[in-house]
Amino acid sequence: MSTTIYVNAVVFTAEPDGRTEESFAVTDGVVSAVGSVDDVRATAPGATEVDLGGRFISPGVIDSHTHLASFGTALGKAQLRDCRTLDDIRERLLRWKEANPEAPRVLGGGWLFDAVGDTHPTAAMLDEVLPDIPVYLDANDLHSTWLNSAALQEAGVDRDTPDPVGGEIARDSSGEATGLLYETAGRKYAWDFLDSISTLEDRIRSLRRAFTAYLASGVTGVTDMALTEPEIEALRTLVARDGRLPFPVTGHILMIAESDARANLNQVDRATALRDELERSGESEWFRISGVKFIMDGVIDAKTATMCCPYADGSNTDPIWDADRMKPVAAAADAAGLQIAMHAIGDRTSEIAIEVLEYCSAENGSGIRSRRHRIEHLESVTDGTIRRMADLGAVASMQPVHSDPAIMDNWKAVLGDERQERGFPWHKFRESGVPITLGTDAPTAPHEALPNLYIALTGGSSLSPGLPPYHPERAFTPAEALTALTAGGAYAGYMENVGRIRPGFRANFIELDVNPLDTDPRELLGAEVIATHVHGECAYSAATDHADKN
Repeated sequence: MSTTIYVNAVVFTAEPDGRTEESFAVTDGVVSAVGSVDDVRATAPGATEVDLGGRFISPGVIDSHTHLASFGTALGKAQLRDCRTLDDIRERLLRWKEANPEAPRVLGGGWLFDAVGDTHPTAAMLDEVLPDIPVYLDANDLHSTWLNSAALQEAGVDRDTPDPVGGEIARDSSGEATGLLYETAGRKYAWDFLDSISTLEDRIRSLRRAFTAYLASGVTGVTDMALTEPEIEALRTLVARDGRLPFPVTGHILMIAESDARANLNQVDRATALRDELERSGESEWFRISGVKFIMDGVIDAKTATMCCPYADGSNTDPIWDADRMKPVAAAADAAGLQIAMHAIGDRTSEIAIEVLEYCSAENGSGIRSRRHRIEHLESVTDGTIRRMADLGAVASMQPVHSDPAIMDNWKAVLGDERQERGFPWHKFRESGVPITLGTDAPTAPHEALPNLYIALTGGSSLSPGLPPYHPERAFTPAEALTALTAGGAYAGYMENVGRIRPGFRANFIELDVNPLDTDPRELLGAEVIATHVHGECAYSAATDHADKN
């Protein structure tokens, strides 16, 4: 056995009491002791020692809601999140095309609805500058896809193309597609087409980019929240080639809402079979299927999230998965031991999610609190839903980066009433004792852990720090937020031996150049991850990274 003792540090353990220690030991990739320097030294006399120079040490961040492959792909696209006008978007796309002259199509992501103006995006807006090459642009929230005319033609979207369950093709008065695909229409007609022309090696390159970016951000584990069969194939291929992944991944298989009830149940059977196959093969040490993901509604920005009361313009929308369609499918998943994760952004949708969990409990007689079923996002939610979540032990999986004031203007405008000031009620979840985990939902938002932590601590903007914060009284304390980012992600993801610096847990930890427990939160925006360790080994070093870039 080989033991290394780390001394001269502020060690945040992520234990329930929020305590810090000054030293810890790692033996063969596992934490073997935590405490004072003298106590830790006593456990391994003569062990190698590393002086950390007073650095802050935390368990590695677990991004509990991400989309690995699409995040890695997005890193190579035109980045549009900071574009404030249509002209900004078009200029950014032209620059990307100039930088990628051999690309057969222009790919972009991150555009915001309010950057386009009062009207929704159209193909004609893109055709003005890029008429001859297909253009596919994912919205910031990934719930709408904007195509130019060449892309509509390439993907086969025209006046005769039907709207899928839970989706819509924007059309003009004559029925012609105008360029915007909402919700499942974007996945079915744009994403699935692009997937069909991508290769296994394309997907593997995307995954490697995502892993590299995450390690540099201090992430040592993720839960992938919408796995498809091609993405599963790519992850398994990486495990086969390398014998491991850069860090452990748990995943939820995306459930596609079909009109045929048997087809929906078949998806549960497939998820169960894949989970069992990974367990038998031993791949689950690095890649494990833990559950299924239901995208129950859309997003507030596009007015596709289902609300208890209409939007400011009087519109509303039906859920993608209504209670009648979802209950038997969710009950089958629960009975199979699969964790249920439900995308629910609108306040009515989260009520339906609770109804579904209550149905599963009654139908299966299961210990529902122990199942750790999850509701994702919860941007607009009633007090009654929060109380019922506490009763059920349901996990609140939320993303502070989605409340960055820099992207909130349209969110507020479409609600138009007091609801625009009642969003993201983190404090109510804490007060009710609901288990909490914090992620990023990359690539719908920046993936970096420290800016995400900054927003959790302040309600402020990491994109435009000068903006007023959104209800800072709802923010987390540093210990609360760090715990939700680490131990909270482990709990929500059924990662039983990571997320804390505790004897017997995997030595997944990070070194920071600031102490979030006592520094001004603004320091986090310029802070750096000095090193990221996975299973006791250094997986990322800022010093090496800087040397490689120089």
